[in-house]
Amino acid sequence: MAARTLRIGLIPGDGIGREVIPAGRRILEALPASLNLKFSFVDLDAGWDTFKRTGTALPEKTVETLKKECDGALFGAVSSPTTKVAGYSSPIVALRKRLDLYANVRPVKTTAGAGGSPIDLVIVRENTEDLYVKEERTTDTPNGKVAEAVKRISERASSRIATMAGEIALRRQKIRDVAAASGAAVTRSKPMVTITHKSNVLSQTDGLFREASRQALAAQKFANVEVEEQIVDSMVYKLFRQPQYYDVIVAPNLYGDILSDGAAALVGSLGLVPSANVGDSFAIGEPCHGSAPDIEGKGIANPIATLRSVALMLEFLGEEPAAAKIYAAVDANLDEGKFLSPDLGGKATTQEVLEDVLKRL
Repeated sequence: MAARTLRIGLIPGDGIGREVIPAGRRILEALPASLNLKFSFVDLDAGWDTFKRTGTALPEKTVETLKKECDGALFGAVSSPTTKVAGYSSPIVALRKRLDLYANVRPVKTTAGAGGSPIDLVIVRENTEDLYVKEERTTDTPNGKVAEAVKRISERASSRIATMAGEIALRRQKIRDVAAASGAAVTRSKPMVTITHKSNVLSQTDGLFREASRQALAAQKFANVEVEEQIVDSMVYKLFRQPQYYDVIVAPNLYGDILSDGAAALVGSLGLVPSANVGDSFAIGEPCHGSAPDIEGKGIANPIATLRSVALMLEFLGEEPAAAKIYAAVDANLDEGKFLSPDLGGKATTQEVLEDVLKRL
């Protein structure tokens, strides 16, 4: 059978994105030939540096190339100005909208060598609306300025993000069932989705998210999925106290953003946490660590989040065996602990971590 060729867009962006995205390319190029996969790559621009150079943070050429030529993409990081700059807006937020990448999927997992209670959960964040529609206004009143923002929640977006959360929960349970059949110890016998909201205060917006999610997960195909709810503030408390309790968490955009960054602290570093921006026919792998200007150019950025994001992208492109190979190599690197980057208490460089994972691959 002829090898499948995937064309991957590479968007380093800013800061350490330019150091870790090449590592993502290397891991794809090093996948075993037995997987019958080939890759081609196209380098694309986006980010704050692109804006300063060209006047736009997301060139139209980047969007059109992704739409017409690519099967998936890797996005590094974005540096954003701390004050408003006319004409600038986040390119990754724009990409999510332009490509209808309505789900941000963020696994949070400890490896066997990490010690303590095992954590293995996924946060599924709605990616297209909520406060991130960025419709704000400031008005002058007799009592001073008043700023307002639109929080938009739709039935359609809520329903499809809950559906994806349910499908991820079912897929994770299949993996656990296979592991159990081979004699491995598993900690969960049934898939679970936790709907996170604040409908006790935001009865219309979060109330709609809650109702639409409940209805979507009531579909027959999710009959074996346990569905529960959690108010977002108590969710934060329970997530930090009992992270091993959770399986799949689905949340509106803002809550999902906060929960996933907070959950990264449970596994030691943002440098370990991957994400994928996913739609019905496209996926962009994106590490969660940001541009990290304090370590830019020092060669010590942790590439693990990017390598895991590569694997996550491959999962959503239907290449689970290739993803599994990468996950196993990364986990082996972390379990042994010989080559760890400084954010994990080690002294290894970006290149040293990458070379160790490549050897294990």
